[in-house]
Amino acid sequence: MEKETRVVAGGTFDSFHKGHEHFLKKASSLGRVKIGLTSDRMARETKGEEVETYEERKKNLLDFLPEAEVEKIEDPVGFAVEEDFNYIIVSPETRSRAERINTERREAGKGEIEIVEVDFVFAQNGEPISSTKIRNGEIDREGKVLTQ
Repeated sequence: MEKETRVVAGGTFDSFHKGHEHFLKKASSLGRVKIGLTSDRMARETKGEEVETYEERKKNLLDFLPEAEVEKIEDPVGFAVEEDFNYIIVSPETRSRAERINTERREAGKGEIEIVEVDFVFAQNGEPISSTKIRNGEIDREGKVLTQ
């Protein structure tokens, strides 16, 4: 029997948008996905602004990717140091976190996780779609520009 391919992804996933969909489609194309979803406290600390609740964000993830496992994380490495995965999915802005996870895994005597970087999805204005821009009313979840 072949061993299951496991994929880990992490994030806040606030104002779930087209970029999140692209990111998670890539993750699920590689294997079974486990998502480290930031707690409410961590989300507020890292984003420095008002974000949807953990439960709202978790529901949005599972509505899009029902077969995923979602676990609350309180720090940037979460469970990725202890558990074994084949791939870790990152965006250009989160690659350094994956490198930190692999450093901690090496220090713990564990193998590295292969890093797969997924590029941003760009809005109509050529800038990456972001939850902050959606919250600010600049773009919608599809990347359409709402303000000039």
